[in-house]
Order: sequence, then structure tokens, then C-alpha cells
Amino acid sequence: MIGIPSAESITSQWLTDRLHEAGHETASVRSFTQTQIGTGQIGKCIRFALDLQGNDPTTPRSLVGKFASDDPMSRATGVALKNYIKEVSFYRQLQQRLTIATPRCYFAAIEDEGPNFALLLQDLAPARQGDQLAGCSVEVARAAVLELVGLHAPSWCDESLRGIDWLGEPNQASVEMTQAMYRHHLPGFLERYASKLNADEIAIIERVAQSSDAPFQTLQSPFSLIHIDYRLDNLLIDQRTQPPKISVVDWQSITLGSPLHDVAYFLGAGLTAENRRSSEEGIVRGYCTALNAAGIDDYPWDRCWNDYRRGVFAGFTVTVIASMLVQQTERGDAMFTTMAQRHARHALDLDATEFLDPRLP
Repeated sequence: MIGIPSAESITSQWLTDRLHEAGHETASVRSFTQTQIGTGQIGKCIRFALDLQGNDPTTPRSLVGKFASDDPMSRATGVALKNYIKEVSFYRQLQQRLTIATPRCYFAAIEDEGPNFALLLQDLAPARQGDQLAGCSVEVARAAVLELVGLHAPSWCDESLRGIDWLGEPNQASVEMTQAMYRHHLPGFLERYASKLNADEIAIIERVAQSSDAPFQTLQSPFSLIHIDYRLDNLLIDQRTQPPKISVVDWQSITLGSPLHDVAYFLGAGLTAENRRSSEEGIVRGYCTALNAAGIDDYPWDRCWNDYRRGVFAGFTVTVIASMLVQQTERGDAMFTTMAQRHARHALDLDATEFLDPRLP
């Protein structure tokens, strides 16, 4: 009997049992093949293609398993940052209370806080993973930002979510730790990537390290559940519908924070500067309108836009810190370079330096 399986230890019987638990009682997995998908930094994803016995047309023909990375450094990072316990707990405790589109979960288990964990999820193919390097169309960006309403509105200023250890929230200690990590890793980040950045982009990345204000803040109102890493590589996009159908994966960083950080992070990272400049105000207005329609009627446009501009720095901490904590790869380097360029340009375009410590020159 398998407790928490690895990708290598999963059997046909184990998969059959998961299908039975999900209501597919006549299904039987005769055999399966497995293929690694994606290039996750903390975890690895495996597609299990099932050879089924049984005539239930609703039984999935493939499933996706998620496990810890094989890289020791990435595994240690996943434990230290609570990535593994966060994602498993999301599917166990939070998924059902939200309306944001996520894959159905067939199995979620973890030993302590990891790295030994396993998830078995719905395979959303033919939806395809977004491409962080290429960016996306304005149409996809609009759909992705509107999907965030299903995460933010159901958890808007919900005090019952506070004090949950695995979920966490920015307090003075965590803010100081994040700031210290940013400052500690900045020299290595610049050594690796500065040659590919413009001088003004380097300057604002360095200025964030000196600031005691945004993005280093304790929990403020309004707050909600936030994805933290809401970017194209963590979205599955089905272009067969209009607008495109967006489903969200990789819940390994979820926490409480400013909802507009997710919005600003996505638009800053996912659109080229040209597309963002011409479309972002309309997209953010659409998000604000949808949020109001979902019952958040005390959040006016001017405050939403101000929070959005402040949120552009959310991408700085993810980019600088994460790039130094995971296994270095060619694609990872290209991704972190692109993110640094786009987030820095975003902050500069919106004159967001006003949110940094005013005592600095």
C-alpha cells in the first residue's frame, strides 16, 4: 500500500483507487504511461496517460501528478518557504470556497511540511501553459485578470483567514526577513543579470533594496488571499472559447496580502511594455467593476488604481529572491531576465517611485 507516492512508485491500482474515490466506480486503469511536463523550479509535474477498462465517458483519460523537484537546492527552498505545505493545503482547505478556476484535485497529501508530498490533479489539456517569455495577448491578459476576482472577492478582508500558520501573512518579522533576503541576494542577482538590464532598470531594482516602504509592508486593508506568483507559466489557457478560458495552478506561494499585487504582477510580467501601456488602465478598470459586481462595493476606482500602482513592486521581490534560490537553468535565466526588465519598466512607466521611502534621494 502506497502512502505518499513518488512519481516512480505510482501503480495502476493506486490510480484506479483514486478514480473510484472520485466517483468513477466502474473504471479500472490497466496500464499507464508518464511524461514530465513543464519546467517547474520547485516542483515537477508528470502527466499520466491512462489505459482504461470501463465505458464511463466521464472518466478522465489522463491526470497530472505533482511532486517535489529532484534538485536538492530546490527541494530545500520548497520546505523553507512552505511552498509544499501551502499548495497541498490550498487544495485541501481553500479550493472549495473560491470561484477562481482550478483543476479538480484527486489526491493531496504531505508528510510534515515536505518535501515528501504528492498531488493528483485534473489534466486540463488541450488548455496550454502560458509562455512567460513570449508574453500574451491583451485578450488573454484581460481574461486572466478578471479570473482573479474569483480568488480575491470570496476572501476579501476575511478575518477568519488570519493566524493560519501555513498560510501566513506579512507581519513585521516576515517583512524584515523578506527585505533582508532581497538585500542579501541582490548582489548575486545583479552579477548574473545586470548586463542585460538598462541603467534605469538597475537603479530602481537597487532602490527597492534601500526602501523601508513598498513592497516591504505588513498586512494592510484591503487584504485577501493572493496567489503571489500569478503569471503566465502558472496559467492554463484554453483559446477555443471567447474570451479564453483561464485556469490557475501552482498554488505554492498563496498567502494574504494586497489583491492588487496579483493584478500588477501579472500585467507587469505578462505583457510587453507596448501592449501594457495601451491596455492596462482598461483592464484594471474591468477588474474593479467585476470586483464591485461581486459584492465588494466599497472599493472605488481611484483607490483601486492607487493600489495597483503600488503593487508594481510585487514582482521585484519574486524575481530577485526566487532567481537566487532555485536551480539555475537556461530557461530560468531567460525568464528572470525578462521579468526583471518588465517589472522595472512597469514601475518606471507608472512613476511608482513615489511609494518608496521618501527619505531616499
